[in-house]
Amino acid sequence: MSDAALAFASIDDLGRRLRRRTVSSAELAAFYLKRLERFGPRLNSVVTLLHERAMAEARQADAELARGRDRGPLHGIPYGVKDLVAVRGAPTTWGAQPYRGQSFPYDATVVKRLRAAGAVVIAKLAMIELAGGMGYNQADASFTGPCKTPWNLKFWSGGSSSGSGSSVSAGLVPFAIGSETDGSIMSPANNCGVSGLRPTYGRVSRHGAMALCWTLDKLGPLCRSARDAGLVLSAIAGRDADDSTSVRRPFDFPAPARARWRLATVKGAADKTQPAVKKNYMAALSALREIASIEEVSLPEFPYDAMVGSIIAAEGGAAFREIIQDGRIGQLADPDGRRGGYSYLVTYAVDYVDAMRERRPLRQALNAIFAKVDALVAPTYSTVAPPIDIPFDKAYPGFSDGPLISACNLAGIPAVSVPSGFGASGLPTGVMFVGRAFGEAEIIGVADAFQSRTDWHRRHPLPAFA
Repeated sequence: MSDAALAFASIDDLGRRLRRRTVSSAELAAFYLKRLERFGPRLNSVVTLLHERAMAEARQADAELARGRDRGPLHGIPYGVKDLVAVRGAPTTWGAQPYRGQSFPYDATVVKRLRAAGAVVIAKLAMIELAGGMGYNQADASFTGPCKTPWNLKFWSGGSSSGSGSSVSAGLVPFAIGSETDGSIMSPANNCGVSGLRPTYGRVSRHGAMALCWTLDKLGPLCRSARDAGLVLSAIAGRDADDSTSVRRPFDFPAPARARWRLATVKGAADKTQPAVKKNYMAALSALREIASIEEVSLPEFPYDAMVGSIIAAEGGAAFREIIQDGRIGQLADPDGRRGGYSYLVTYAVDYVDAMRERRPLRQALNAIFAKVDALVAPTYSTVAPPIDIPFDKAYPGFSDGPLISACNLAGIPAVSVPSGFGASGLPTGVMFVGRAFGEAEIIGVADAFQSRTDWHRRHPLPAFA
C-alpha cells in the first residue's frame, strides 16, 4: 500500500489492515507522526505532538489484538484532538497566548472514551484562540498563525476547529475531535473537504474541554466520511457523571437501511451563494432525488443573530472574565478578540434571558418540521474558504450564509457536513444535513447514502500531500 493510500485510508480500511496484520498500530502511529512533523508546519495545523504517549498506546493496542482482545473499529487507529481538549500532562493551550503554559493532570472524558475504544491519541491540533469566543475577523487569530486548507495554502482552513479539519484533509490523522459553538465543526468541514459531525447538545461529554458557552458548546468528529464519523460517535457518546449536561440516549449505528428518505431544502438557502456553491448544491440534490423525496420548507422566524450574540457574550464573558479584567485578553492575536471581551462584561441580563427563553419555542418550531421530514439539506456555507490575508468581512461581499447553522446550534440539534464538489481556486464546497435531536444515525445514514453515489469525499489534496 502506498504512503498516499495509507494516509487517506478510512477507519474501516485501516481496521482491516490491522486485523490482517499487514500493518501494526505502532507503524500507523509512527507513520502519521512523521506526516504531522512534515506537513503540520506548512499548514499551521499542529500545536503539540505526543510521541511518547502515542507509541505506548499503539504498542498496547498491538499487544491486545495479538492476544485476541479487540475493542472495536477504532482499536489501534491514531487520531488528533483540538487543543481545547485536555490530554494528561500535555499542553492544552486553547489556541491563546495567555494559556500557552497550561496543562491538566487528567484526560478529558472524550479522550478516556477513545482510549477505551482502543484509539491512539497522537497530537494536539491548532484552533482559533479561545474558539473564537471573543470575536475574530481574520485567519491569523491564534498564536500558531493562520491555519490553511490543504487544497490551496493561500486560503483558510475554517474555524475554530482549524487544525482538526486541515489535518484530516491532508492525511495527517485518520480522524480528529473538534468542537462547535456556532459553526466551528461545519466551517472546517466545508473549507477542507472533509466530513464533520456536530452531535446533539449533551450527546458527548464536555468534561475536560474548554468552556466557552455552557449552553451551546458541543464536541464532535471530523473524518474522511460520514460513516467514519458514526464510528467515532459510537465510541464517545453517552452519559458522564462529570458532565451534568450529558445524557444517556441510545445511538444505534448504523441506522436501518431505508428505501427512501424524506428530505427538505430550506427556502432561500442557496439564494446568496457563490455560483459554484449553488451549482454543486443543485447537483447534490439531483443525486439525492435517487434515494429521497425532497420538499421545501421555511425556517421559522427568530432573531437568530441577536440570540446567539447575547448568549455567547454573556456566557463567554463569564468563562473568560478573569483575563478580560486583568488585561491578559490584550495578548490575543486578533484585534477584534483583544477588544471583544470588554463589551461582554456589560451584556444586558434581559437580553440573555430573552434569548434563552426563545430557544424553547424555536425547538418546538423545528420539531414540527422534523415530524414531516427526516432531515433538512442546505449548502454548508455560501462560499469557499476565504483568503488568509484578507479580513473575513472584506473577502466575499454580497454572499450570505443565512441563519441555519445558528438556528440549529441554538436548538442543540445535530448536523453533518460532507463534501459536494469544488469551486473557485480549487477549493471544496459542502452540503449539510440537519436532523432532529438525537437523530445522528439518520443524518449519517442519508449522508452515507449520498457519499455512496458521489466520490467527493475520496478526493484528496495530492500531490502536495503525498
